[in-house]
Amino acid sequence: MEDGILEFDDLTSLVLDLVDQIPAGTVTTYGDIGKVVSTGPRQIGRIMATSGQFTAWWRVVRADGGSQVASTARTHWDAEGIAYSGETPKVVLRKHRVGIAELQELVEKLSRA
Repeated sequence: MEDGILEFDDLTSLVLDLVDQIPAGTVTTYGDIGKVVSTGPRQIGRIMATSGQFTAWWRVVRADGGSQVASTARTHWDAEGIAYSGETPKVVLRKHRVGIAELQELVEKLSRA
């Protein structure tokens, strides 16, 4: 960190920038992000666990729609109209999931910026 500015590696920066582009009211999965940035879901999970607080972290969920921090995410999901269900809340992916094609378009948009 130089002069109070955080610096991230290229992959971390790309993932955080991509999450920032996910439209409010929608979510994606760790695996879907991994596919469009050519890495695995565990690596995306690590990035989100260590640096996700700098972005809209509640818009990234597991493949089953769940989240390790669902109790905190619910406040954001409610505010954005993201439906979830279950005793252990899981997002209704069929209704709110951003598709791979749209994620790829967002990555391409970021690469042109």
